[in-house]
Amino acid sequence: MSEQKKKQILNALSVIMDPDLGRDIVTLGFIKNLVIDDGSVTFDLELTTPACPVKDRFVQQCKEALANLDWVTETNVTLTARQRKSAPVDNAPGLKHVSRIIGVSSCKGGVGKSTVAVNLAYALARNGAQVGLLDADIYGPSLPTLVATPEVSGLRQRNNLIEPIEHAGVKLMSFGYAVAENKAAIMRGPMVSGVISQLATTTDWGHLDYLVVDMPPGTGDIQLTLTQQLKFDGAVIITTPQKLSFVDVVKGIQMFDAVQVPTLAIVENMAYFVCDSCDKQHRIFGEGALSRLKEQYGIDNTFEIPLLPEVSIQCDAGTPTILAAPKSPLAAMYQEVANCVVQTSQKLENAAIDKPSVSYSKKDGIVLRRGDNVVKAVAPAELRRRCSCAACRDEHTGAPILDPKTVADDIEPTSIRAMGNYAVAIEWSDGHTSSIYPYDKI
Repeated sequence: MSEQKKKQILNALSVIMDPDLGRDIVTLGFIKNLVIDDGSVTFDLELTTPACPVKDRFVQQCKEALANLDWVTETNVTLTARQRKSAPVDNAPGLKHVSRIIGVSSCKGGVGKSTVAVNLAYALARNGAQVGLLDADIYGPSLPTLVATPEVSGLRQRNNLIEPIEHAGVKLMSFGYAVAENKAAIMRGPMVSGVISQLATTTDWGHLDYLVVDMPPGTGDIQLTLTQQLKFDGAVIITTPQKLSFVDVVKGIQMFDAVQVPTLAIVENMAYFVCDSCDKQHRIFGEGALSRLKEQYGIDNTFEIPLLPEVSIQCDAGTPTILAAPKSPLAAMYQEVANCVVQTSQKLENAAIDKPSVSYSKKDGIVLRRGDNVVKAVAPAELRRRCSCAACRDEHTGAPILDPKTVADDIEPTSIRAMGNYAVAIEWSDGHTSSIYPYDKI
């Protein structure tokens, strides 16, 4: 291979930027197995995930970039994806080849969490990923209802592993497949955690790019145990627009932060209803709190899903919207959530992305850095006065509660810790312990 031609190719491809990682595909190491045969150029484009929503655009951009070289007559691009070098869970034979685990959570039932989880799984599969879906709700398993599969009478095993149910390209597992229909699961918490763990770790998931876990509602021992045992890569939190939604979502964010799991997205279900006659959005459950979540926690990935009659019809029929109406506006919304999960987890996984850090010194104050570069320095008293937690600012109206005059000029932080990948939590010398600042709000 001519080194000069190779250099020309890599230079031409280096103008193609990954929109999520902010660097070009050559620097990121996406170009593999480059072969030049006279005017024919062949290479693999190795992405971080096969579900990359811009993969087709990458291929087209590669062909257009090399078409500008007068000696190139043909460009052949093969899409591949990186595999994780280590399993997400130790001593779990069923999860040995699972790359990423995504939890779908809510702090209370009845918010449509399972509906989102099912459609998220099928949307990821639609993007080209190998996907599994675990229904981790033992007391109220919903997967057998939401996805109609051939009648299952008990679980089958092969090589000491449980065989999942496969439907439309997604591998499914639920406690509902193991018990008779309508039979209650009567067991205490520790036993429930053990059953969920067994279903997760001893199901023969095979090679998966994503395992979506539909978690039981709440933030108690079962949820914490599950999150820690499975080492989630990220979480999607489901809520509704009522005033309680803000409090509920905060509980979920705090639970995942306690076990160092980043919140990838927040979905507000039943956000509004559009009637047939006026095309107006009627917020029958009130205004949601997504803007407050963005302001206080810096979570920009928020989605509103409308209240639509067809969702109930599709759920009762056992056909997720992504399968029942793949070209519908609602399916496009679920696909957008899936794309967000892929893109945000990509950013978190890529070692080239500099994670912000926050430190304090009496000389410089509170300093925000990216790598070795100082982005901003602010006086502690100024930052304390800008606290937007529920004790300092009304959680529904946003009106200030804290009187800035009550904050001493010599106040200092007593504790600074990262909160996920989006914010920092600070405790203060005046005893205030609930300040959370998104990095872009410091």
